[in-house]
Amino acid sequence: MLWISAGIEVTKQSEIARARRELEKLVGETQTEPDCIKFEILQNLENPACFTLWECWVDEAALKAHFEQPHTKAYLALELTEVMYIERLVSCAGGSLEQAA
Repeated sequence: MLWISAGIEVTKQSEIARARRELEKLVGETQTEPDCIKFEILQNLENPACFTLWECWVDEAALKAHFEQPHTKAYLALELTEVMYIERLVSCAGGSLEQAA
């Protein structure tokens, strides 16, 4: 399994509500992808312009396929947010660095 934690930030403060609505749609559509184990987006309480994505995919190919989905391309085309960081993670409960590579 491939776990991802990513931080994104709204590019224009006036677009926070719109970004949240569009992210909610993205979550609903992404969760139906066959190789998506988990896809959740959380909004920062102290800075509402910041969101954290928690994702788990069957493998690297599933993540790549996600970026080819029409709903993912449509969200990215809106240019409402920018990526601040991406972390590729492996579970400490039963996972190993060798399995993640």
